[in-house]
Amino acid sequence: MKKIALHWQILIAIIIAVPFGILFHEFTPSIKWLGDMFIRALKMISIPIVFSSLIMGVSSLGGYKDLGRLAGKTFSFYLLTTLLATTLGVLLVNIFQPGIGADLNLSETVTDLAVTKLSFKDQIVSIIPENIFVDLTKGNMLPVIFFAILFGFFATKVNEKSSLTMTDFFTSAFDVFMKMTLFIVRFTPLGVFAIVSNIVAAQNGDHERLISIISSLGVYTAVVWAGCIIHSGAVLPALVFGFTRLNPYKHIKQMSIPLLTAFSTCSSGATLPLTIKESQDKTGISNKIASFVLPLGSTINMNGTALYEGVTAIFIAQAYGIDLSIGQQFVIVLTSVLASIGAAGIPMAGLVMVAVVLSAVGLPLEGIGLILAVQQLCDMPRTAVNVHGDTCAAVVVAHSEGEKLNL
Repeated sequence: MKKIALHWQILIAIIIAVPFGILFHEFTPSIKWLGDMFIRALKMISIPIVFSSLIMGVSSLGGYKDLGRLAGKTFSFYLLTTLLATTLGVLLVNIFQPGIGADLNLSETVTDLAVTKLSFKDQIVSIIPENIFVDLTKGNMLPVIFFAILFGFFATKVNEKSSLTMTDFFTSAFDVFMKMTLFIVRFTPLGVFAIVSNIVAAQNGDHERLISIISSLGVYTAVVWAGCIIHSGAVLPALVFGFTRLNPYKHIKQMSIPLLTAFSTCSSGATLPLTIKESQDKTGISNKIASFVLPLGSTINMNGTALYEGVTAIFIAQAYGIDLSIGQQFVIVLTSVLASIGAAGIPMAGLVMVAVVLSAVGLPLEGIGLILAVQQLCDMPRTAVNVHGDTCAAVVVAHSEGEKLNL
């Protein structure tokens, strides 16, 4: 028999996990360890891959001119797609108005949002690490990326022997980490099955509450999903085709493994090793581009998160009967774009960034409690969109650099 492709294995695992979580929810805790081990394995390899791939990628660029050109293209595309995603979310939530008539009695207590006191200026300052080893240990991506870019750049400025030694070392390390990733990938269907079945089982305890949540928050959840589907299925493909004249839907098929993994694990950072691997193996993006654009994107390019923040802020305003002006909604769009950049590496990242957006226009932070019940449902599509946005950027940048892609 022909071996089933991995992306089909993952999709089958997701489909089977849903009825399993509903019918056998009392047994799901006994397989939770499979999902925990899979996530831990991906996180274990993500920091070493980001660190080694960025150093290798930046050192291969050479001088200031090449690095600046590549960074300029990458940041421009990320800013454009994030702005479009947020605008799309704001338009949809204004059209369908899911907050009108929302049940405020479903509001839950929100805790652990002290991080919202961190100003945007403080977030910028924290990019420069005080101790890179502490940031490597804690998995703080932005300081790690900053240090790796600096290290990779100055590795080309030392004498030839030292430069070759350093680049050879990190190239070899990256190859080893990719082999480890290939091993971890084999267990993706098992990990995804355990994760999804536990998510479904967690929502299956109180049927009356589940029905109440669906009736009150169903339209809000549908708007988030619709925005993610439109952005990922129409906006991003249109941009890829517009910039490259290549087939964007073939690219989606090539990225099915990282997209399905991101959807089920709700972690773009943990999915990063798979994203880099599939971009190189399937799409044909060079290691130089993939190792620079994708790690950067997993940290600062959050299309789905920005869309979610815009929808959530206006949903909360509608639920509390607060009429927002065009100017206030424009502030929400801009704040969502900026907040999504700092979303990675922060506990309860989505909720914390929503709190930042709410504070910018004076909306009640307590409103976050309204959407806690469907947080996981909204987290799945927006994470997949985050990853898709990163891979589209890699395609556009690689094409602009003259690379021949398999599209």
